[in-house]
Amino acid sequence: MTKPISPLLPIAYSKEVASAKQRGAPLVALESTIITHGMPYPGNIEMARSVETIIREQGAVPATIAVIHGTLHIGLEAGELEQLAKATEVMKVSRADLAFAIAERRTGATTVAATMIAAARAGIRVFATGGIGGVHRGAEESFDISADLEELASTGVIVVCAGAKAILDIPKTLEVLETRGVPVVTYESEEFPAFWSRASGIRSPLSLNSPAAIANFQTVREQLGIDGGMLIANPVPEADEIAREEMEIYIERALDSAERDEITGKAVTPYLLSTIFDLTDGQSLKTNIALVENNARLAAEIAVALGE
Repeated sequence: MTKPISPLLPIAYSKEVASAKQRGAPLVALESTIITHGMPYPGNIEMARSVETIIREQGAVPATIAVIHGTLHIGLEAGELEQLAKATEVMKVSRADLAFAIAERRTGATTVAATMIAAARAGIRVFATGGIGGVHRGAEESFDISADLEELASTGVIVVCAGAKAILDIPKTLEVLETRGVPVVTYESEEFPAFWSRASGIRSPLSLNSPAAIANFQTVREQLGIDGGMLIANPVPEADEIAREEMEIYIERALDSAERDEITGKAVTPYLLSTIFDLTDGQSLKTNIALVENNARLAAEIAVALGE
């Protein structure tokens, strides 16, 4: 059961989200790290607006989540979205430092884990993102495992993504999700996707072929009293994908570069994505935008189905 938000917590709903909550309209949460750390301005604001428009076109309401000067925002007004897209020195907040950003009145962009926390507190059941974090390659030595996996195990939000980011160890990521009891459902495919690529070479634990079936699965989980989230893996559209064999070459080069430059911690993923952008002459970013838009569309369809 979602705990009520403390009356002392500085939280602000956009007018659109507040209206949707009042009338019981379907809502889709969106993270903000992709805006502040995923791509430069003005491409980031164009992408954010496009994703919000796609959700509205499917009959749901977008709720982009961020911390702005210590206030947790559930949905951003147009001016706030623009300011965030232009902002510099924005914290990248996860479970460990979401409360810190609020307490210290900082501005922070939410990762998958932090967005899930905020969405659940606001009563939003579906969240669209690009790809989740997971077990990093070499984690048996570095112990580098994303907080996203633990959040999926404990927070009751449906997360629609294009799989785990392909820079990660996908088999180990799926193993951790299985151990933590997180349902992993691939949409319209028997094979788990690999972010930029439709195929990972790994069979998906589960698969469903309609938003209604996904909504029904979640309803039955709730009826059984099963806590935690659900991961929906939505393969990138075929026209936009980069073949797995090709991507693996770029990823290995980026990983070698990160090791040479001694990149660690939260800096690893942005560094790898930036390096891969350069290696692919920008195609990785185009694919990233396409998959985010595709995930937003499916998430909105699931949110609508949950409300029917």
